[in-house]
Order: sequence, then C-alpha cells, then structure tokens
Amino acid sequence: MIRMRTDKGSICVDSAVYTNIAGYAATNCFGVKGMAIRSMTDGLVHLLRREAMSKGVRVTFHEDNSISIDLHIMVDKGVNICAIGSSIISEVRYFVTKSTGTQVRAVNVFVDSIPID
Repeated sequence: MIRMRTDKGSICVDSAVYTNIAGYAATNCFGVKGMAIRSMTDGLVHLLRREAMSKGVRVTFHEDNSISIDLHIMVDKGVNICAIGSSIISEVRYFVTKSTGTQVRAVNVFVDSIPID
C-alpha cells in the first residue's frame, strides 16, 4: 500500500487499485487476448475473465514509494511479441502514473500462452 501525506491529510492507495488499472491498460493493447493465470493443480494456463483479471497482475511496493508490476498475459496468434511487450510496458506505466501519481519502477510482461490453432 502506498501512503501519500499532504498538508490536509494522508491518502492510502491499495494494491487492488494498481492491479485493476494495470490489468485494464494491458488488455486494451492490440494483440492481447487477456490476462492469464497458471493453475496450481494441473499446471495449465487459463484465460481470466474481465472481473478476475487482477489475478494475473502482481504489484511489488518499494520503500521509495514506487512500484513494480508483473503482468501475465495471453497474446493472439501471429502478433509480434516484442512489439506487444513494449506497447504494454508504456501503456501500463502511463496509465498507472497518470491515475495515481505513483512512480512505476518496472513493468515486467510474461507471455504465458499463444494459441496455435
């Protein structure tokens, strides 16, 4: 949780805010099928629905009030993974900083699945 102090009080921003913003920003990028999660029971990667997409996002808080974001995604067939990764990193960094004012130290994108059909 990030805590910002002002002359009028303090503001606490919970990790759910960051995961939702990052998840929506990532899934709105071209070529992203959705957020993914790997099942612990069978080891398969599952596509998450819109309301559960925050499970594919992990936020790490640092002592200097910055954050790092890990995203697990599924991409569409035939897209350039390097280009998608760069697009996601810049979009997520921009939207999280714009919406919360928090500095984003790193955005790590993990491509967990690509359809082969």
